Amino acid sequence: MNQIFNRAEYTPRRQALRSNMTEPEKKLWQILRGKQMGVKFRRQHGIGHYIADFYCPELKLVIEVDGDSHGSAEAQAYDVIRHDFMASLGITTLRFANNEVMHNIESVHQYLTQYLATVEKSDE
Repeated sequence: MNQIFNRAEYTPRRQALRSNMTEPEKKLWQILRGKQMGVKFRRQHGIGHYIADFYCPELKLVIEVDGDSHGSAEAQAYDVIRHDFMASLGITTLRFANNEVMHNIESVHQYLTQYLATVEKSDE
């Protein structure tokens, strides 16, 4: 059976990404780490041949922080393929722009708080 999560061949890449997080990723990680949002998030978590910025296994939720490179048509097409792959596993993907995280982290935090409250309520 094929392993879906944290495949061994991607371990060095995941470790490198964790060691070299972007400033927006670091800023978002400060509000996600240590179950501050009520659920555990993992950073740079492997799912298939993709590496998600943040993943909550309990809610099957990926959070991505997108830089300027995601604005090109090619990158957007890649993001659609990646989104569809995650959806095929029952995983929801939320995306935030670097600029949004860096300059409006309060709004990102509020959105995530509301989103997580909605998801938790639907599971009850």
